[in-house]
Formats: sequence, C-alpha cells, structure tokens
Amino acid sequence: MTRTAAAALLATTALTLSGAAGAAQGVYDEALQFDPAAYTTLSISIDGVATQVRRYEVVYAGNPVEVAARQTGSAPPQALDDPLAMQKMIVYVPEAAVGDDDAAVIMQVSNSGWFSSPVQERVVDGASYSATSDTDAIGKALSEGYVIASVGTRSRGAIADDGSYVGKAPSVVVDAKAAIRYLKLNNDVIPGSSDRIVITGTSGGGGLSAAVAASGNSAEYLPYLAEIGAAGIDAAGNSTLTDDVFATIAYVPITDLGHADLAYEWQYNGVRTPANTSGGTLSPEAQAASDQLASEYPAYLASLGLTLPDGTPLTADTMDEALVAEIRRETQEHLDSGGTIPALGESFTLTVRGSQIQIVNDWLSVENGQVVVDHDNFVSFVAGATALKVVPAFDATANTGNTGVLGENTLFGTPDQLYANFTEFGWNNNTVLGDGSGIDDTGLTWAQFIASDQSVIDDQLRLIDPFAFLNTDADTAPFWYLRHGMIDRDTAFAVNLALFHAVDNDPSVRDVNFELAWLTGHAGNYDVQEAYSWLADSLASVDIAPVPVPASLPLALGGLGILGALKRRQRRQH
Repeated sequence: MTRTAAAALLATTALTLSGAAGAAQGVYDEALQFDPAAYTTLSISIDGVATQVRRYEVVYAGNPVEVAARQTGSAPPQALDDPLAMQKMIVYVPEAAVGDDDAAVIMQVSNSGWFSSPVQERVVDGASYSATSDTDAIGKALSEGYVIASVGTRSRGAIADDGSYVGKAPSVVVDAKAAIRYLKLNNDVIPGSSDRIVITGTSGGGGLSAAVAASGNSAEYLPYLAEIGAAGIDAAGNSTLTDDVFATIAYVPITDLGHADLAYEWQYNGVRTPANTSGGTLSPEAQAASDQLASEYPAYLASLGLTLPDGTPLTADTMDEALVAEIRRETQEHLDSGGTIPALGESFTLTVRGSQIQIVNDWLSVENGQVVVDHDNFVSFVAGATALKVVPAFDATANTGNTGVLGENTLFGTPDQLYANFTEFGWNNNTVLGDGSGIDDTGLTWAQFIASDQSVIDDQLRLIDPFAFLNTDADTAPFWYLRHGMIDRDTAFAVNLALFHAVDNDPSVRDVNFELAWLTGHAGNYDVQEAYSWLADSLASVDIAPVPVPASLPLALGGLGILGALKRRQRRQH
C-alpha cells in the first residue's frame, strides 16, 4: 500500500487514536460506558488551600474475574470485600480538570514485588496534601490539574473464587492495558486526555509500567484482552482501540525477569559473602550457582545489540564504566547543589528501609576537581547497605537449597500451579518432586520444555518484558523517566542501565531521563518535583493530534506497520 493510499484509507473514519469513537465497536463497549454524573465529591486541602476532587469508581473489564475473599497468595495475605477489586479503577478529577480535555492522566499502579494489587484509594476525603513536597505525588498531580487513575490489577498470587491462580503473567499487563482502553473508549466524557496517559509505579509496579510503555498496541495481547472483555475488542478478536501511553515514570523497574538472575550474580558475584547475603549463609551450592549464572550474563547482554550514546556497544566490558559514569554524573549534581561527601575513611550516614546506618567511604572521592569512583568497592558498599538476595535472586524457588516459595516464581505457570521455575537454571536444578516444574517432574530439560506444547512460560516472560518490544513495531511511549536508587540492590544496576540504553536506542522515543538517585535505596516518588517538572516539559513539547484509524482495519496494532509508522512519523515531526 502506498503512503497516499494509506492516508486515504485512514481518512475514511472518525475513529481516532484517543478512542473517541462515537459508537461502540467492541463486544463489551456498551457495558463499559462511563457515567460522568456518577461521582462523589472529596474535600481535601493542598498546601492549606481547600480543593474539591470528584471520585469515580468503575470496573474497566466487561468480563471481569471474580477473586476470592481471602487472598493467601499476597504478601501479606489480605481479605477483600469486593470480588472485582483487582479489575477496578478509581478516577480522581480535581475541579481544575473538569472540562479540560488536554489534562494529563496519571495512571498509578502498585504491584510491589509483582504481587497482585486490589485498587488503591489514593485521595482521602478530609486529608491534606502538598504540591511542593518531594514525596507527595498525589498532591503534585492534583495541583497541576492532572487526572489520577488508580488501577487495580491481577498479578502473582491472585486467587479466583474457584481457587485457581488467575494472576499469572501476562495478566497484570493485560489488566493495565484494559484500563487504558477504558479511558480511551470514554475519552469524550472523562476529563483529561487519553492521549496523555502517564503510567507510573515502583519496583514490580515500575516493571509493569515499563512493560506497558514499551508494548503499546502489540497484537500479542489481543486474545488476553478479549478474554476479560476489554474495551475495543470486537467479536472477531480485532481491536478498534489502542493501548499505547504518552509516558512512564518508573522507579527501579524489576524487569527482564528471564535474565535478571544472570545480571544480579554478574553484578554481585565478586563481593558475595555469607555476611552480606540474606540469611547470613552462602553454601558451596549457592556459590557455585552464583558463579554459573554470572558467567552467562556477558553473552546475553551482547545479544541485545545495545549501544552507548557514542556508538560503543554496551557489553560486559563496557557496562562497569557505564555504571561508573552514571555515579560520577549523579555525584557531580549532588556537589553542584551544595551537597558534600565524606572523605575516604570517613562514614556515610544512610537511611535504609527506615533505619539509619553508617558505612565507611572507601569508593568515592574528588581529586583535582574530578569525581573518582572505585567500582568494585562501590558494589561492595551497596551489598553492605542491604544484604543481597539469595541465589538465585528471582527464580529462587525449589532449587539451590532454598526452602519455601521465594522470588517471583508465583508469577509463572498454569492457573493450577502455585509456582513454576522460569529460567533454565531454576528449571534444570529443581529438586522438589510433585511441583510440576523441572526435569524431575516433566522429564524435559528447559530447552525441551520451552519448545514443547506444554509450556506457557516463554510467552509469559515475553509479555511482561519491555526488552521484547523496544526497537520493534510496537508503539512505544515517546517519553520515559527512569530511576534506580544508588544503593538499591533489589535488582542489578545492569538491568536498568540496559533498559535505559534500550529505550535510548529506540528511534520512536523522544526523551529518556535516567539517573541513579543519590544514595537512595529501594523506593519511589522521592523526587516528585523533578519528575513532574520533567513531565510538564514533555507535555509542553508536543501537540498530539489524533490519527484516524479505520474501524474495519483488523488492528494487529503495533505489528501492522501502517499505524505504528504514522504515529512514529508524527512524533518526530513535533
């Protein structure tokens, strides 16, 4: 199809990327209509100024999954009064945004540890918020006139009312996309613009945010979206809506789970000791596992084909210097803003998981006006601040002498499995008979299992992994704000440095803002003023005009090429 013919085809319909379609197109679209009058009014204060906020509560899926009243797979276990709480969304509209069709929509997800997350109340009647605090994202968003969408999602540990595990990957990404589709379906009646959705979360929620931001409009999710009755899925399983987002603000994304164990041991293998490993032990078996996993990371990293800004390949040989460069840059910013660093031999005072500790500085100095970083001592410093995860860190269940259900294993497997191993190492070294996972139960090696009709794990890994969609035809978000705390050991620095460069290498991305937050541990929303200043600049830099999409076109969405190319061309023009 020529460009002229494609443009003529696209001009034949009024359906736009924002989903303002006029008439329902999907099977459940009529049932998913938003009632603009169905709200309660919350009275809050922002920096002492009385503010009213409209609160709407909706179910964003037409065929939602009812979950059990007792969720024993969560951490900690929780009781739910509402069986639909994991597929609900609460929309908060500040009075300033009523009637504003251009306001950003801040989509907030939880999912710490990739656990399931019933919808969370974000704005509380009678509460006080701050627009100037560095830790109050709610107050800042409302003060800017942004709409807030708090989204509940199924994920690891979610149990249905029939006892099945309904949160297996990719359900968490599917649910987030269904919420986005609900907003786009109802763009004409919900204040704010569904072309300006910003998904944000921390840890597992950061991983979810990155996966959603990377995989916009991928047809691979359509069967899953159809199953839960997402907006814009017709009877033939085609899509009449989109699910891409404008931006993400993602804190320490726990991602690339299929390779996160390799990266973790590559990063920390050289400094692991019993004293700095969780549980205070490091068995010979665990040390051998760490050695093996670490040795496999360089080949994987090279396979990504990523490059640094100067064109140098990002490899195991250049990753250490890439990390040091980020530390130097963050340290210089800290010094330029009036901060200080202790002299070598003196101690840093750190706040780690709510407690203050002191650790000797043996890795950071300023010599002749230049920041000097000792890489190996820095990595040891981080491991001394918070004990390292067990070996393996993520696919930890049923192998290497680990007991109990650990890591992210409950995110994978079939609905009748509590957990499954999801890496070659975990699978081939599984020692628990009867769990349905590993050579011991299936008689298949990892390679044989993944190639067989029995396996769902390969798809599960892919559909929660941003690396699988960056630099492809997916309609990746054009704006990314990524943070990893400088002393956060919950995933390897290498994972998020690779993610940063994968995003930076994607030609459809207009801006990626990445930093190692100064001496920050595992946390999010600690730099709200900086993040929302970046967001304001990003919003001001573009004027997203809707591109018509024909209702008759069976959207393989990002995979089609026509829609993806037009959107990417449009982004580059602004």
